[in-house]
Amino acid sequence: MKQCALTLLVAGLATPAFAQIAMDGFRDEAYGAAKSVQDTGTGFGDANMGVIDYANGSELDGAYATVVDGVLHLFLAGNLESNFNKLEVFVDCAAGGQNRLRGDNPDVDFSGLNRMGDDGTGNGLLFDAGFEADFWFSMTCGGGPFAFYANHAFLLTDGLGSGGYLGTGGAGATGSASFPDSGIAVAIDNSNFAGVTDLDVTDAANVATGMEIAIPLAFMGHDGTSAVRVCAFINGGGHDWLSNQSVGPMAGMGNLGDPRFVDLNFVTGDQFFVAVEGSGGGTPCPADLDGDGVVAGGDLALLLGGWGGADGDVDGDGAVGGGDLAIMLGAWGDCPA
Repeated sequence: MKQCALTLLVAGLATPAFAQIAMDGFRDEAYGAAKSVQDTGTGFGDANMGVIDYANGSELDGAYATVVDGVLHLFLAGNLESNFNKLEVFVDCAAGGQNRLRGDNPDVDFSGLNRMGDDGTGNGLLFDAGFEADFWFSMTCGGGPFAFYANHAFLLTDGLGSGGYLGTGGAGATGSASFPDSGIAVAIDNSNFAGVTDLDVTDAANVATGMEIAIPLAFMGHDGTSAVRVCAFINGGGHDWLSNQSVGPMAGMGNLGDPRFVDLNFVTGDQFFVAVEGSGGGTPCPADLDGDGVVAGGDLALLLGGWGGADGDVDGDGAVGGGDLAIMLGAWGDCPA
């Protein structure tokens, strides 16, 4: 009951954030500078149709991120081919998680998540050293009429997490969708026809349309102090063939192939970007604002007294808001030893 109530609370509190950044698949100024820019020509087709919905190639030209009221907004510039290629997004936002993708994660998207994981022989997608995924989001698109479809899962250190199908939407602002049980919102604009080709990458930084995702930090399980790091790449329609379109970029490499046999440590540079900086060593109980070892009424009073300012900021986004309140209510009671 507590988890359900918290999820509903987070969903309700997240709504204003979507109004501040328009969920339409277009990069708003609020995202700021790119966290990562593509340096590798796409191995999954040069998108050049120039229409808002259908695309004949997939590319990730740049990554942008910001936090508003405890909601992580991700903008991945580029295109997602409308042949049901997959956009895979893994987030490392708390202690624990999976550095090597397990094969006993939730059965989501026809076991597509587990298609990337260990098949029982000790393989499975291996992230960069130190990156331990806690959360997975995936979207795909195609069909007639055009639609996108989104899924998610929680990646627990020992497997057997939860997750499932989020829902569907269309293209542009009118096709964007928000899913109230999670507070997640999604939009796509496939009209980019510049960006990278199979050889040229000079225009990657100028792309302003693509895939847009908003996820409440508290829903993902952010602990309030850890950095939020994101690994995102384009995958085949069966979650079975990794492209060379990843953020961070791949320094000219070709497509990586079957994800079960991919070790991202062998790719030049980090295959993730930092969306939110951590707040140092932190504390095992960041919502304990008064330091008495218990999250209770005194902490709530301090949080409400600092609303809108920096004092009492629990989730590390620089201002006290709905995300901080959600984390505090989820941590209510004695702090861990």
